[in-house]
Amino acid sequence: MSKIAYDPIKDSFAGFIRRSRVLRRIFYFILDLIFLRGWHVRRQLKKAGGKLDATREWKLLDAGCGFGQYDRFILDRFRKVRVASMDVKESYLEDCRFYFQDEIGKNRIQFFYGDLLDAGSLEQEAFDFIICIDVLEHIEQDRAALRNMARSLKPGGYFLMHSPSHYSSEDAGEEDSFVGEHARAGYSKQEITAKMQEAGLAPERVRYTYGRYGHFAWRLSVKVPLIWFNKIGMSAGLPLLVYYPLVIPLCLILNFLDLHVDNKKGNGVCAFGIRPPVGDG
Repeated sequence: MSKIAYDPIKDSFAGFIRRSRVLRRIFYFILDLIFLRGWHVRRQLKKAGGKLDATREWKLLDAGCGFGQYDRFILDRFRKVRVASMDVKESYLEDCRFYFQDEIGKNRIQFFYGDLLDAGSLEQEAFDFIICIDVLEHIEQDRAALRNMARSLKPGGYFLMHSPSHYSSEDAGEEDSFVGEHARAGYSKQEITAKMQEAGLAPERVRYTYGRYGHFAWRLSVKVPLIWFNKIGMSAGLPLLVYYPLVIPLCLILNFLDLHVDNKKGNGVCAFGIRPPVGDG
C-alpha cells in the first residue's frame, strides 16, 4: 500500500508561486474552486463575519494559515476586520508576509509563528472570531489546542473549524491514501461537539462535509491529481491542463450539492460555535 505524500506536494506549489503575486492569486482562485471545505468555510464566514462587520471593528485569528487563502478572502470580503494569522511553518509565514505586504503596511493583517499547544502564543480574550481549518487532525493534544483557542476568544466570540471526519478512516485501507499523515483519521460530529463543549465553546452548527456528492468530486479534482504528482512529479501539470477542463464542471455541480444537502455521513466535518457571553448558563 502506498501513501500520498501531501505536504511535499504543497511545498512544491509553495516554491512555484513564492515570488509571484499573480501566480499566488491564481492559486487562491483554484483552491477556492476545487477544495469543497472552502465552500463550507466561506459560507459560514460570510454569515457570522457579516454580522460583526456591520457593527464594529473586529479581530480574527487564523489558527494555521498555511498559504493564506482564507486571509485573502477575509480581507477582500470585510472592511472592518483586522487579522492575526499564525502557523508553525516559517516558510509559509515568510511567503505570506511577501504577498500581503501592502495589507501588513495598512495594519490590516499580521503573520506570526505560534503553536496552539503553547498558551503563551495566544493573548487571552483577544479575538472576536477564530478559524482553524484542517489543523486539529494534525495535533495529538487537540483538547489543549481547543482550550487555548477558547480562552483567546472574547465572550460572545465565534469559533469555526473544519477537519476530516472519522469516516476518512474508510480511505485508510485504500492504496494511495494520505490519512497516515494525521494524528487521527478525523472526528465524528459527536466527538468534536463534546471536545468543543469541554473547552468552553457552545457548538451551534456541526455538519458533515464531503458527503456522497462532495467525496466523489474530491476524488476527481484532488485525489487523482495528487496521485499523479506523487508518481511523476511536477510534470503532471501538463496532462492536468487537459484533464481539469473535462472534470471541473461536474465537480462544481457536486460541490454545490454537498453544500446544500444534509449529509448523514461525510469525510469532512465543519463545526461552528460561540464562546458563551458572560452570565450565560
